Amino acid sequence: MLHAKSESDITSLAPSSPSRSPKRPVYYVQSPSRDSHDGDKTSMQPTPSFNSPMESPLHPSFGRHSRNSSASRFSGIFRSSSGRKNGRKRNDKGWPECNVILEEGKYDEFDDDKGLTRRCQTLLALLGFVVLFSIFCLIIWGAGRPYKAEITVRSLAVNNFYVAEGSDFTGVVTKMMTVNGSLRISVYNPATFYGIHVSSTPINLVYSDIVVASGQLKKYFQPRKSRRTVLVNIEATKVPLYGAGSSLDASTNGGFKVPLKLDFEINSHGDVVGKLVRTKNKKEISCDLVIDSTSNKPIKFKKNSCVYN
Repeated sequence: MLHAKSESDITSLAPSSPSRSPKRPVYYVQSPSRDSHDGDKTSMQPTPSFNSPMESPLHPSFGRHSRNSSASRFSGIFRSSSGRKNGRKRNDKGWPECNVILEEGKYDEFDDDKGLTRRCQTLLALLGFVVLFSIFCLIIWGAGRPYKAEITVRSLAVNNFYVAEGSDFTGVVTKMMTVNGSLRISVYNPATFYGIHVSSTPINLVYSDIVVASGQLKKYFQPRKSRRTVLVNIEATKVPLYGAGSSLDASTNGGFKVPLKLDFEINSHGDVVGKLVRTKNKKEISCDLVIDSTSNKPIKFKKNSCVYN
Protein backbone atom coordinates (compact mmCIF):
# COMPACT_ATOMS: atom_id res chain seq x y z
CA MET A 1 0.00 0.00 0.00
CA LEU A 2 1.37 3.36 -1.03
CA HIS A 3 1.35 6.28 1.39
CA ALA A 4 1.53 9.91 0.42
CA LYS A 5 4.78 11.45 1.33
CA SER A 6 4.62 14.35 3.65
CA GLU A 7 6.38 17.63 3.08
CA SER A 8 8.80 16.83 5.88
CA ASP A 9 9.80 13.58 4.17
CA ILE A 10 10.35 15.32 0.89
CA THR A 11 12.38 18.01 2.60
CA SER A 12 14.50 15.45 4.43
CA LEU A 13 15.14 13.50 1.28
CA ALA A 14 15.98 16.51 -0.82
CA PRO A 15 19.55 16.98 0.38
CA SER A 16 20.35 13.23 0.30
CA SER A 17 19.15 12.67 -3.27
CA PRO A 18 19.93 15.71 -5.37
CA SER A 19 19.53 13.73 -8.57
CA ARG A 20 15.85 13.00 -8.01
CA SER A 21 14.51 16.53 -7.82
CA PRO A 22 16.13 19.84 -8.75
CA LYS A 23 16.45 22.74 -6.28
CA ARG A 24 13.04 24.34 -5.86
CA PRO A 25 12.67 28.13 -6.19
CA VAL A 26 11.25 30.08 -3.25
CA TYR A 27 8.43 32.65 -3.56
CA TYR A 28 6.69 34.85 -1.01
CA VAL A 29 3.05 35.38 -0.15
CA GLN A 30 1.46 38.20 1.86
CA SER A 31 -0.46 37.31 5.03
CA PRO A 32 -2.53 40.35 6.15
CA SER A 33 -4.63 38.50 8.77
CA ARG A 34 -1.56 37.43 10.75
CA ASP A 35 0.08 40.84 11.03
CA SER A 36 -3.03 42.96 11.30
CA HIS A 37 -1.93 44.28 14.70
CA ASP A 38 1.09 45.99 13.16
CA GLY A 39 -1.01 48.49 11.17
CA ASP A 40 -0.14 48.60 7.51
CA LYS A 41 2.94 46.39 7.89
CA THR A 42 2.78 43.05 6.04
CA SER A 43 4.96 39.98 6.48
CA MET A 44 6.55 38.05 3.67
CA GLN A 45 6.88 34.26 4.18
CA PRO A 46 8.89 31.94 1.97
CA THR A 47 6.79 29.18 0.42
CA PRO A 48 8.41 26.41 -1.54
CA SER A 49 7.08 25.41 -4.92
CA PHE A 50 6.08 21.84 -5.56
CA ASN A 51 6.62 19.77 -8.65
CA SER A 52 3.62 17.46 -8.28
CA PRO A 53 0.14 17.56 -6.78
CA MET A 54 1.26 15.03 -4.20
CA GLU A 55 3.83 17.48 -2.89
CA SER A 56 1.33 20.31 -2.60
CA PRO A 57 0.12 21.11 0.96
CA LEU A 58 -3.46 21.26 -0.36
CA HIS A 59 -3.44 17.58 -1.29
CA PRO A 60 -5.66 15.57 1.10
CA SER A 61 -3.84 13.32 3.51
CA PHE A 62 -5.09 11.08 6.27
CA GLY A 63 -1.92 11.10 8.28
CA ARG A 64 -2.21 12.22 11.92
CA HIS A 65 0.80 14.51 11.81
CA SER A 66 0.60 15.49 8.18
CA ARG A 67 1.71 19.00 7.25
CA ASN A 68 -0.73 19.01 4.34
CA SER A 69 -3.77 18.65 6.58
CA SER A 70 -2.63 21.50 8.80
CA ALA A 71 -2.01 23.68 5.79
CA SER A 72 -5.47 22.93 4.46
CA ARG A 73 -7.04 23.80 7.81
CA PHE A 74 -5.29 27.16 7.96
CA SER A 75 -6.17 27.76 4.34
CA GLY A 76 -9.80 27.16 5.19
CA ILE A 77 -9.62 29.62 8.04
CA PHE A 78 -8.06 32.24 5.83
CA ARG A 79 -10.70 31.69 3.19
CA SER A 80 -13.56 31.96 5.62
CA SER A 81 -12.13 35.06 7.30
CA SER A 82 -11.22 36.76 4.06
CA GLY A 83 -14.79 37.95 3.73
CA ARG A 84 -15.28 36.93 0.13
CA LYS A 85 -17.96 34.33 0.81
CA ASN A 86 -20.01 36.28 3.33
CA GLY A 87 -19.73 39.48 1.30
CA ARG A 88 -17.97 41.62 3.97
CA LYS A 89 -15.52 44.29 2.95
CA ARG A 90 -12.13 44.91 4.49
CA ASN A 91 -10.39 48.15 5.25
CA ASP A 92 -6.76 49.04 4.60
CA LYS A 93 -5.56 47.15 7.68
CA GLY A 94 -7.39 43.93 6.82
CA TRP A 95 -10.16 44.26 9.41
CA PRO A 96 -13.73 43.52 8.32
CA GLU A 97 -15.97 46.54 8.22
CA CYS A 98 -19.04 46.69 10.42
CA ASN A 99 -22.16 48.79 10.37
CA VAL A 100 -22.15 51.75 12.78
CA ILE A 101 -24.98 51.79 15.29
CA LEU A 102 -26.47 55.29 15.55
CA GLU A 103 -27.93 56.14 18.92
CA GLU A 104 -31.02 58.27 19.12
CA GLY A 105 -31.16 61.51 21.08
CA LYS A 106 -29.11 64.69 21.27
CA TYR A 107 -26.59 65.72 23.86
CA ASP A 108 -26.79 69.45 23.15
CA GLU A 109 -29.07 70.03 26.11
CA PHE A 110 -26.37 68.79 28.48
CA ASP A 111 -23.82 71.11 26.87
CA ASP A 112 -26.22 74.03 27.26
CA ASP A 113 -26.64 73.28 30.94
CA LYS A 114 -22.88 73.20 31.43
CA GLY A 115 -22.43 76.47 29.51
CA LEU A 116 -25.14 78.16 31.57
CA THR A 117 -23.49 76.96 34.77
CA ARG A 118 -20.15 78.39 33.71
CA ARG A 119 -21.72 81.74 32.88
CA CYS A 120 -23.47 81.84 36.23
CA GLN A 121 -20.24 81.02 38.02
CA THR A 122 -18.41 83.75 36.13
CA LEU A 123 -21.09 86.32 36.93
CA LEU A 124 -21.14 85.34 40.58
CA ALA A 125 -17.35 85.56 40.81
CA LEU A 126 -17.36 88.99 39.16
CA LEU A 127 -20.15 90.22 41.42
CA GLY A 128 -18.33 88.94 44.50
CA PHE A 129 -15.13 90.70 43.45
CA VAL A 130 -16.98 93.99 42.91
CA VAL A 131 -18.67 93.73 46.31
CA LEU A 132 -15.42 92.93 48.13
CA PHE A 133 -13.54 95.71 46.35
CA SER A 134 -16.31 98.20 47.13
CA ILE A 135 -16.23 97.24 50.80
CA PHE A 136 -12.45 97.61 50.84
CA CYS A 137 -12.62 101.04 49.19
CA LEU A 138 -15.35 102.14 51.60
CA ILE A 139 -13.24 101.12 54.59
CA ILE A 140 -10.22 102.97 53.25
CA TRP A 141 -12.32 106.04 52.46
CA GLY A 142 -13.83 106.01 55.97
CA ALA A 143 -10.40 105.66 57.51
CA GLY A 144 -9.06 108.58 55.46
CA ARG A 145 -11.90 111.03 56.14
CA PRO A 146 -10.77 112.21 59.58
CA TYR A 147 -7.38 113.29 58.21
CA LYS A 148 -8.30 116.83 57.15
CA ALA A 149 -5.66 119.35 56.24
CA GLU A 150 -4.99 121.87 59.02
CA ILE A 151 -4.82 125.45 57.74
CA THR A 152 -3.42 128.36 59.75
CA VAL A 153 -3.07 131.97 58.56
CA ARG A 154 0.18 133.27 60.00
CA SER A 155 0.76 136.84 58.90
CA LEU A 156 0.30 139.52 56.27
CA ALA A 157 3.23 141.70 55.28
CA VAL A 158 2.17 144.98 53.61
CA ASN A 159 4.79 146.27 51.21
CA ASN A 160 2.83 149.11 49.69
CA PHE A 161 -0.42 150.73 50.80
CA TYR A 162 -1.86 154.18 50.12
CA VAL A 163 -5.15 155.96 49.50
CA ALA A 164 -5.33 158.95 47.21
CA GLU A 165 -7.78 161.00 45.15
CA GLY A 166 -8.19 159.97 41.55
CA SER A 167 -10.64 159.23 38.76
CA ASP A 168 -11.80 155.98 37.24
CA PHE A 169 -11.79 155.12 33.51
CA THR A 170 -15.02 157.08 33.01
CA GLY A 171 -13.61 160.20 34.62
CA VAL A 172 -15.52 160.01 37.91
CA VAL A 173 -13.50 161.49 40.74
CA THR A 174 -13.17 159.15 43.75
CA LYS A 175 -10.66 157.88 46.22
CA MET A 176 -8.32 155.17 44.91
CA MET A 177 -6.59 152.41 46.95
CA THR A 178 -3.38 150.60 46.11
CA VAL A 179 -2.29 147.48 48.05
CA ASN A 180 0.73 145.24 47.67
CA GLY A 181 1.53 142.53 50.24
CA SER A 182 2.28 138.85 50.88
CA LEU A 183 0.18 136.47 52.94
CA ARG A 184 1.83 133.61 54.86
CA ILE A 185 -0.21 130.42 55.31
CA SER A 186 0.77 127.19 57.10
CA VAL A 187 -0.62 123.86 55.83
CA TYR A 188 -0.27 120.58 57.74
CA ASN A 189 -1.20 117.15 56.34
CA PRO A 190 -1.92 114.70 59.21
CA ALA A 191 -2.63 111.71 56.93
CA THR A 192 -0.33 108.77 57.61
CA PHE A 193 -0.57 106.90 54.31
CA TYR A 194 -1.40 109.37 51.51
CA GLY A 195 -0.46 112.84 50.32
CA ILE A 196 -2.80 115.70 49.46
CA HIS A 197 -3.23 118.18 46.62
CA VAL A 198 -3.76 121.72 47.94
CA SER A 199 -5.38 124.59 46.05
CA SER A 200 -7.48 127.66 46.86
CA THR A 201 -10.08 130.03 45.57
CA PRO A 202 -8.97 133.65 44.96
CA ILE A 203 -7.74 135.20 48.22
CA ASN A 204 -9.55 138.52 48.42
CA LEU A 205 -8.84 141.54 50.57
CA VAL A 206 -12.19 143.25 51.02
CA TYR A 207 -13.05 146.77 52.11
CA SER A 208 -16.77 147.48 52.59
CA ASP A 209 -17.77 144.68 50.20
CA ILE A 210 -15.29 145.93 47.59
CA VAL A 211 -12.39 143.68 46.65
CA VAL A 212 -9.38 146.00 46.83
CA ALA A 213 -6.70 143.28 46.35
CA SER A 214 -6.58 139.66 45.33
CA GLY A 215 -4.17 136.70 45.12
CA GLN A 216 -4.14 133.02 44.17
CA LEU A 217 -2.51 130.01 45.82
CA LYS A 218 -0.78 127.82 43.26
CA LYS A 219 -1.83 124.21 43.38
CA TYR A 220 0.82 121.85 44.81
CA PHE A 221 1.22 118.37 46.29
CA GLN A 222 2.07 117.87 49.93
CA PRO A 223 3.40 114.51 51.22
CA ARG A 224 1.92 112.65 54.18
CA LYS A 225 2.71 113.77 57.72
CA SER A 226 4.29 117.02 56.56
CA ARG A 227 3.95 120.73 57.24
CA ARG A 228 4.50 123.49 54.71
CA THR A 229 4.35 127.28 54.72
CA VAL A 230 3.24 128.96 51.50
CA LEU A 231 3.36 132.61 50.43
CA VAL A 232 0.64 134.23 48.38
CA ASN A 233 1.05 137.66 46.80
CA ILE A 234 -1.96 139.97 47.21
CA GLU A 235 -1.97 143.13 45.17
CA ALA A 236 -4.13 145.66 43.37
CA THR A 237 -3.47 149.08 41.91
CA LYS A 238 -5.74 152.11 42.04
CA VAL A 239 -8.99 150.42 42.88
CA PRO A 240 -11.82 153.00 42.95
CA LEU A 241 -13.75 153.11 46.24
CA TYR A 242 -16.56 155.47 45.17
CA GLY A 243 -18.93 156.12 48.08
CA ALA A 244 -17.11 153.78 50.47
CA GLY A 245 -14.06 156.00 50.44
CA SER A 246 -15.87 158.96 52.00
CA SER A 247 -15.38 157.50 55.48
CA LEU A 248 -11.60 157.37 55.11
CA ASP A 249 -9.97 160.33 56.78
CA ALA A 250 -6.29 160.91 57.09
CA SER A 251 -4.81 160.72 60.55
CA THR A 252 -2.82 163.45 62.16
CA ASN A 253 0.43 162.12 60.78
CA GLY A 254 -0.98 161.86 57.27
CA GLY A 255 -1.52 158.11 57.30
CA PHE A 256 -4.61 155.94 56.99
CA LYS A 257 -5.94 153.10 59.13
CA VAL A 258 -8.24 150.97 57.03
CA PRO A 259 -10.27 148.02 58.41
CA LEU A 260 -10.13 145.15 55.92
CA LYS A 261 -11.14 141.52 55.73
CA LEU A 262 -9.46 138.45 54.24
CA ASP A 263 -11.83 135.98 52.64
CA PHE A 264 -10.85 132.77 50.83
CA GLU A 265 -11.24 128.98 50.77
CA ILE A 266 -8.60 126.22 50.86
CA ASN A 267 -9.36 122.94 49.05
CA SER A 268 -7.47 119.68 49.57
CA HIS A 269 -7.99 116.17 48.24
CA GLY A 270 -6.02 112.98 48.75
CA ASP A 271 -5.76 109.97 46.44
CA VAL A 272 -6.24 107.08 48.86
CA VAL A 273 -6.51 104.30 46.21
CA GLY A 274 -5.44 106.06 43.05
CA LYS A 275 -8.28 108.03 41.48
CA LEU A 276 -10.86 105.44 42.54
CA VAL A 277 -10.98 106.48 46.21
CA ARG A 278 -10.44 110.13 47.12
CA THR A 279 -10.95 112.22 50.21
CA LYS A 280 -11.95 115.86 49.64
CA ASN A 281 -11.92 118.61 52.23
CA LYS A 282 -12.45 122.33 52.07
CA LYS A 283 -12.04 125.04 54.67
CA GLU A 284 -13.50 128.53 54.49
CA ILE A 285 -11.32 131.15 56.17
CA SER A 286 -12.23 134.68 57.15
CA CYS A 287 -9.85 137.07 58.98
CA ASP A 288 -10.37 140.66 60.20
CA LEU A 289 -7.43 143.09 60.16
CA VAL A 290 -6.53 146.76 60.17
CA ILE A 291 -3.85 148.12 57.90
CA ASP A 292 -1.89 151.16 59.01
CA SER A 293 -0.20 152.89 56.12
CA THR A 294 2.49 154.33 58.46
CA SER A 295 3.64 150.93 59.82
CA ASN A 296 5.98 148.51 58.08
CA LYS A 297 5.56 145.64 60.54
CA PRO A 298 3.80 142.46 59.36
CA ILE A 299 0.32 141.90 60.72
CA LYS A 300 0.28 138.69 62.76
CA PHE A 301 -2.93 136.75 63.18
CA LYS A 302 -3.88 135.19 66.49
CA LYS A 303 -6.06 132.08 66.89
CA ASN A 304 -9.17 134.12 67.46
CA SER A 305 -8.40 136.55 64.63
CA CYS A 306 -9.62 134.14 61.96
CA VAL A 307 -12.66 131.94 61.59
CA TYR A 308 -12.16 128.48 60.04
CA ASN A 309 -15.25 126.68 58.78
